[in-house]
Amino acid sequence: MTESIAELLAGRQVQRVRAGTGLWLELSGAVSVLIDSDFRLLAAGGVEHFYPQLGTGVSGGLAVLTGSHLTGAVVSPAGGLELAFDSGRRLVVPPDTAEHPWQILGPDGPLFTAEPGGYLTG
Repeated sequence: MTESIAELLAGRQVQRVRAGTGLWLELSGAVSVLIDSDFRLLAAGGVEHFYPQLGTGVSGGLAVLTGSHLTGAVVSPAGGLELAFDSGRRLVVPPDTAEHPWQILGPDGPLFTAEPGGYLTG
């Protein structure tokens, strides 16, 4: 039986955040989240917008994610991804009809991949 994304990510700690032309969240247990599309980071103080294709640095709310734990993960029917953290922040990746906006990776490769048009492989 395949684990759901929520089950796979629940309780994992963000060990490292890397950014550039994509965003990497390296999690405990040798699991990573790769985001190759625009995303938002929501917090009580507002919303930060990030555009990895233009180059993204680890600043603002992204810098605070290191050490936090995932408390929830939801995939929308259209293929968007929302991650919730114990810091109260939420990272939201909207669906993308042309690209692979995000992936969940394990030590042996992709575990879940958002495909164009909202499909999910895993």
